[in-house]
Amino acid sequence: MPEGGLVRSAGGVVLRQQDVLLIRVSDIKGRPVWSFPKGRLDAGETPAQAALREVMEETGWYCRIDADLSTTEYWFQREGRRFRKTVVWFKMSPLELSGVPDGEVEEVQWVDLDEAPRRLTYPSDVALLSQALTHDRSSR
Repeated sequence: MPEGGLVRSAGGVVLRQQDVLLIRVSDIKGRPVWSFPKGRLDAGETPAQAALREVMEETGWYCRIDADLSTTEYWFQREGRRFRKTVVWFKMSPLELSGVPDGEVEEVQWVDLDEAPRRLTYPSDVALLSQALTHDRSSR
């Protein structure tokens, strides 16, 4: 973990027609969490590069970035230390399924846009999906 307790990450909200791409992982207590693919920036990597790489690694989908979304921030604890995590989000479109999900992700699923708000674990992800959909409608 970086010094100073700041973790910089990036991720993508991948939209395809009436579906959104979600991943399922387990939280520290082993509970299922449905969310969007995201992960830490590597040294020298921009948020956009990290987001595209993380979506590919976690879902197997090669995507393109269509728009910038918001940046979310939250705190978490690990091994008795407190960390602030920032996640830069991008709206994406899938181009090609060209790999398989890495071992961090338990399930990858295209979920109907009507079902997605009920499936997503965190209210902040529901708001992020709404933002991506609003941006999608305004760019047509």
